Amino acid sequence: MAELHWMAAYELADLIRRRELKPSELMTATLDRIAALNPKLNAFCAMRSDQALAEARALDERIARGADPGPLAGLPFGVKDLADVAGMATTYGSVPFKDNLAARDSIEVARLKAAGAIAVGKTNTPEFGHMAFTRNLLYGVTRNPWNHERTPGGSSGGSAAAIASGMTPLATASDWGGSIRIPACYVGAFGIKTTQGLIPLGARLGMQQWVDFAVVGPITRTVRDAALYLDATAGYDPADPSSLPRPGTSFAATLEQLPKRLRVAFHPDFGRPIEPDVRDAAAKAAQAFRELGHELTVIDEPVLETCHAWRTIGSFQSLADLGEAFAGQEEKFGRAFIASVKAAARITARDYGQAFRVRAQFNEWMRGIFARFDLLLTPTVPTEAFAANGPPPKIIGGREIADVMQALTFTYPFNFSGHPAATVRAGFGANGLPAGLQIVAERYRDDLVMKAAYAYERARPWNHAWPRG
Repeated sequence: MAELHWMAAYELADLIRRRELKPSELMTATLDRIAALNPKLNAFCAMRSDQALAEARALDERIARGADPGPLAGLPFGVKDLADVAGMATTYGSVPFKDNLAARDSIEVARLKAAGAIAVGKTNTPEFGHMAFTRNLLYGVTRNPWNHERTPGGSSGGSAAAIASGMTPLATASDWGGSIRIPACYVGAFGIKTTQGLIPLGARLGMQQWVDFAVVGPITRTVRDAALYLDATAGYDPADPSSLPRPGTSFAATLEQLPKRLRVAFHPDFGRPIEPDVRDAAAKAAQAFRELGHELTVIDEPVLETCHAWRTIGSFQSLADLGEAFAGQEEKFGRAFIASVKAAARITARDYGQAFRVRAQFNEWMRGIFARFDLLLTPTVPTEAFAANGPPPKIIGGREIADVMQALTFTYPFNFSGHPAATVRAGFGANGLPAGLQIVAERYRDDLVMKAAYAYERARPWNHAWPRG
């Protein structure tokens, strides 16, 4: 049998269902792997090892009695520390919330557990998911398994490091401006930002969220693993008025049903700075769709800059979320985080309205794209992973960038627009670190993104090559 820590989640679940592997054996191997590697990587910031092993042993007994272990049979998973696990602190990577004990699981975590998966602990995140690299005052810096001097990205950096180092086969993540796709790209994994509402979100800090940028979802080593995850977690929940009905078909069951002769557009740079080697890797990866028989068109039309509008809308909600928490304890928050949130107090109704006008303009561009094409491809991030302690690069492709968000220029536009977008491994850059190709489809066509990603994965497989941790 291959090393358990590199096996795909779907393979492990199959072994458990066939009684060739006990959940407790997998959990013991998982906990040993985390104990060996986490001191170097800091992917996990809190563990529930004893409870997880006890739950795995209880599942052993239920399987022995003939019970169905579920589609995610005994699979260990990490939970990003922005989501609730009953009995554990949800700290948001923030010192003032270090004792914020969760009374119940988040919707997503509860559904993963109901499908048979077992939560092993919380993965590290920058404070309230604020940065594209993973560092906070509470738990410190998380490192990339490919190169410990580099970041695994953010804000789902702990989850990405856990996946790429073989600590767990599944991990939860979330994405407000690229926080699934950026870390998945930087570690060479698969990650998908779904259409908003596919997986329900509950209230946060007692407040219903109104900005529809954020989604939750998986980072995994294979596309099929992510399909199983979506099948277990998608569907309406009354706690989230914006959540969508459960899809009528299974993501996993339809992965091989990609339509023939798709019209595919590849935009190599959005007209913004990108490292040449990263651009080349994405361009070569895009060619896989031509090789698969699809019609590939390279486009170079200008793309509207949406960063300021995205930031205006999002930061205003962050201030609403956290404004009261700042009183009397501002010194406990990270300086950059609190400065960015407090700046939202200067936003006016006129500013907010202008941001939504930009959103309408960008939506019109996206409408035109999907009138002509079935898929849009871009690089995922314009650089390889940067220093673990940050900051993001200020010079990209020999050009100084005017705004730090230009280091993430391909991801946040699709949170702004609401389109599903996934990242697949495109290859490696000049420094030997992974680069990504982003696959985008029309809203609610998450199934098409998954099918395209699966077809690409079979044409350009990556699951045989991972760092040793």
